[in-house]
Order: sequence, then structure tokens, then C-alpha cells
Amino acid sequence: MSDPIPAAPDRSTIRLALVVGGLVLAVLLGFGLGRLNTAGTVATGATSSTADHTHPPGTGAHDHSAVTGTDQGAGGEPGGLSVSSAGYTFVPLASEFPAGQPGQLRFQVRDAQGRAVTRFAVVHDKPMHLIVVRRDLTGYQHLHPTMASDGTWSVPLTLAQPGVWRAYADFTVVADNGGQAAVTLGVDLVAPGGYQPRPLPAPATSTTVDGFTVGYQGSPQAGATVPVTFTIEGAGGTAALERYLGAYGHLVALREGDLGYLHVHPEPELVDGQVKFWLTTPGAGRYRLYLDFQVANKVHTAEFTLTIP
Repeated sequence: MSDPIPAAPDRSTIRLALVVGGLVLAVLLGFGLGRLNTAGTVATGATSSTADHTHPPGTGAHDHSAVTGTDQGAGGEPGGLSVSSAGYTFVPLASEFPAGQPGQLRFQVRDAQGRAVTRFAVVHDKPMHLIVVRRDLTGYQHLHPTMASDGTWSVPLTLAQPGVWRAYADFTVVADNGGQAAVTLGVDLVAPGGYQPRPLPAPATSTTVDGFTVGYQGSPQAGATVPVTFTIEGAGGTAALERYLGAYGHLVALREGDLGYLHVHPEPELVDGQVKFWLTTPGAGRYRLYLDFQVANKVHTAEFTLTIP
């Protein structure tokens, strides 16, 4: 005797099965698309980070932060406070220099395995920016060392007066996978002798250097990003500024006490003949500002004392 033929499901049962199946399919598709979107965000972020550190032409004003390896945001801590950060170490081959005598600073940047790093991105026309200043914030120098094939950097250096000096290596490392990380490391150098620290000049918004009158407008505030514009006047009026390292000015700010380091770049074009920066100071205190600008193929540096309440 043959088995009975099962009754066909009614229409309501078929309709319910289709609804349930559709819901399951939608959930599965949504999960898959979500994973794809998440992966796309990570990839986009990595690409953006790389672009930030190569700084293509037209890049706007920004700060360099050595703590995070990215451009500094509001409230970020300054760099250069440590000899090691982000897996890299600043290793000078000698740290003592006779005061007032020309010498040669040689150093390496080493990775976490102690190997000399040899791949650096060219940022603002140079692969390495070296800032040197005495701990009383005098004797500022902005230098550009050259690198040998073994990763040893060298640059002529004169520490004009006895004392402890701070050297900042400001650079961008290129990893094996092509990723880039901006880092600033600081190390102390010594010029033996009687150290006579100089007090900081009083705060002022105008100064003179090499026949130029330089002034700034703006009210920097702790933890906030605010515009600061500089005017440079010569004997005949507004100075004919030239691009130096790809920009119309470079601003370094050092915090009194711990010598925390900020390196700020301006808007790509002059604004009404002025050099405009966006400055973020991380906290209260006194800062020394160093503005590098170029006229007639010569670089000049104007210095200011700034107090942040």
C-alpha cells in the first residue's frame, strides 16, 4: 500500500515562511555590508594619515605633535619632552661640545630593536628638522642635517655659550608598509663652563630683527586653537616675503620649564600680506616664540615672549 500524499501547505504557511526567510537574508546581508563598511573606514583612515604627513602642496596651517605621531589637535601635549617616543630613540654620538667652538653633531634615530632608521619622508622640503636652543631659551638655531647611508645624521653645530642645551629632532618615519609617523624627540647637549642663565624678555607683540619690525596679532589661549597673524615691515614698508621650506613662515614655540615643543606651519598663502598661523598652546605658562621668515634669500628669526594665563 503506497504512502499517503502529504497535504500541500496552505497559502498562509507559505507566506510566513517567505517573510521569515526574507528577514534572515536581510540580517545576513546587513552584517556583511557592515563588515565591508568598517574595513573601508580603516583603509580610508590609513590613507588620510599618510597624506597628512607628506603634506602635499596647498596643505593648510597645522601643528606637528610628536606625542601622537599625528598633526596636533586642540589640547594636545607638545613634543620633544622625551628622548624616546612611539618606538624611536634619539641617539647623539656625542653630547658634549666646547662652548663657542665650531663642532659637528652626529646622531641616529633608532627603532625599538636598536636599528638605525634610514627611511624618512621629505616634509617641508627636508627629511629632518633639528632645533637647538639653550635651556634658558636663548641661542635658537633651526638646522637641517644630512644623512649617511648607515642612518647617521650630521650637521655643523656651535653652542655659543656654556650651559645645557636642548636639541629637537623633528622628522617623519616611513615604515616598511609605506605608512608614515611624525615624531619629535628631544635630548640634552652640554657646553661645559660657567652657566649664566638669562631671564626671558617681557611679553611683547612687536620686536625688531635685522632691520625688520615684526609684530603679531592674536590672543592664544590654553587648549584652544586660535589665529595668530604676523606682519613683517622693512625700511620701505611691507617686506617682500619669500617661501622658506615651502611656506612664508615657520613658527616654533617652546614652553618655559619643561621646554615642550610646538612646530607650527601657516596658511599656504599670505592673508592681506600677513603670515597666518593657527596656534594651539597646551596649557598655561610662558612660551618663547621663534618666527623664521625669508627676504632676499636670507632667513631671519624674530623672537617673542608669550604668557598664557
